[in-house]
Amino acid sequence: MARDLFVLLCFLLQVASSLCSGHENGRGDQALSQIHIYSTSFALHHSASVQASPHLLGSQGEDTEWVNVDISNPEPSSDDWVGVFSPAKFDSSSCAPTDVKEIAPFICSAPIKYMYAKSHPDYMKSGNAVLKFLLINQRADFSFALFSGGLSNATVVALSNHVSFTNPKAPVYPRLSLGKNWDEMSVTWTSGYNIGEAVPFVEWSGKGIPSRRSPAGTLTFTRNSMCGAPARTVGWRDPGFFHTAFLKDLWPNLKYTYRMGHELVNGSIIWSKNYTFKSSPYPGQDSLQRVIIFGDMGKGERDGSNEYNDYQPGSLNTTDQLIKDLKNIDIVFHIGDITYANGYISQWDQFTAQVEPIASTIPYMIASGNHERDWPDSGSFYDGKDSGGECGVPAETMFNFPAENKAKFWYSADYGMFRFCVADTEHDWREGSEQYRFIERCLASVDRKTQPWLIFIAHRVLGYSTNDWYGQEGSFEEPMGRESLQKLWQKYKVDIAFYGHVHNYERTCPVYQNQCVDEEKSHYSGTFKGTIHVVVGGAGCHLASFSSLKPKWSIFRDYDYGFVKLTAFDHSSLLFEYKKSSDGAVHDSFTIFREYRDVLACVRDSCNPTTLAS
Repeated sequence: MARDLFVLLCFLLQVASSLCSGHENGRGDQALSQIHIYSTSFALHHSASVQASPHLLGSQGEDTEWVNVDISNPEPSSDDWVGVFSPAKFDSSSCAPTDVKEIAPFICSAPIKYMYAKSHPDYMKSGNAVLKFLLINQRADFSFALFSGGLSNATVVALSNHVSFTNPKAPVYPRLSLGKNWDEMSVTWTSGYNIGEAVPFVEWSGKGIPSRRSPAGTLTFTRNSMCGAPARTVGWRDPGFFHTAFLKDLWPNLKYTYRMGHELVNGSIIWSKNYTFKSSPYPGQDSLQRVIIFGDMGKGERDGSNEYNDYQPGSLNTTDQLIKDLKNIDIVFHIGDITYANGYISQWDQFTAQVEPIASTIPYMIASGNHERDWPDSGSFYDGKDSGGECGVPAETMFNFPAENKAKFWYSADYGMFRFCVADTEHDWREGSEQYRFIERCLASVDRKTQPWLIFIAHRVLGYSTNDWYGQEGSFEEPMGRESLQKLWQKYKVDIAFYGHVHNYERTCPVYQNQCVDEEKSHYSGTFKGTIHVVVGGAGCHLASFSSLKPKWSIFRDYDYGFVKLTAFDHSSLLFEYKKSSDGAVHDSFTIFREYRDVLACVRDSCNPTTLAS
């Protein structure tokens, strides 16, 4: 009886901690949350077997490798599945202490991925199949377990041999980010080396510039850093160590080569692969500058595992389109809801591996979303459980961004002719708040003569969206959204405001106080009239429907996966393109042509009233 109550309680906790926020109707569950971990049992079948090969991975320095898993089961069933566990030893002996001392569940941690055996066409006929899993280096060995009984009543019927990478601690998955100064780039990466074992650094050089080394700081987080389940319970996995080095005094627009290193106590050095990046242009520099913006991408598995709610098509297509066009991209902004790990910490490794070809080559800037931050009594503005107990810790630790305080996830970023003001919708942004004061400083301090393109970025919609959920709420935004901010957008003449959170694409006219202030739809020129608001939250997570109501300010809507590309040709010309993730083709676009005198001109509520003295 006690065990039954315990299992039921654990199940309810897992479900509650994995649900998405209200307007997503629970459809953003983490795939691993479907497994009822504590109710698994152990009944090895003498005739069932699991064999994984090769046993040793990464012999040529690879950090990603395919593994064949040969399964045999004399009693195959359509709900049989294979789980991948790392570390390889996952039975109750590795469980953290629980409050219910008399109950010792067989398994206390989720697998890092799983696949149904029936995905192989021969399994149901013969009970034999070879499943292919793509493994990444995650600082520990792996094992595979064959389960019967589906995800809710799972029984282990066979266990595999162990598989491991040659050097599981190797430095992997670099993430570039703009520094606080224009001539600075930060490199953050993951490894299994604490500072007591090895000294981390980055070795880098440019054409005609001697090689040099920059030291790196080291951070990590623990189970106690998490705010709740599943991040503190079945979703916990040792995250390794995160190292950040700052490459300073960079020459503008120069190609650099770099690699991460760890000097061991015996003097030998463990090296990563070689990578390259191009340094930022000088602020205001007149050159071709190309920016990608999207939100809510999540991660997909190229081996077809963990498939739930159709995350793969959008997420992997978006990633692949960016990789394909990487030579024509200078910087990326992923504006919240990054991995949808939702408390399953292993998924952060999976995501950083997925975006490595992008993030290792161009700055990969992130913003905070509800699935990174929200948790009750944790200081977040919303009291939901969308982070699965992470309460912002993994995102703030694993990625670098030029904020004064990482826990206050707002910052400004300058890139050539662009100024980006990145807000944090999971903290208070209303007038009088600390963040509101930051937003005004960010908007007010830009020199529009040298940086004419002023962009506002936030995760939740603080402007305009005709998403069905907002329609049901009787609004077109988060509560108290543009109410406070629209006078800042208008006063400082913000060109475009971008949002994620809603999983589709929508563009407004230049709008102020719910009214279109420019009837043009594809080419805007002359004096600024109002900010264009864009929802670009369809990068990978399940799509969100529109309301049947389409106000006059809604110019273009698309129920599909996609992202936005901004191209600044010079100080006067900006091209906006919305591209679909499926084919990379442009499906919506407009241009802005605006000279400096046009930015200076006063428009409605953008200049202070004339005084008697004047």
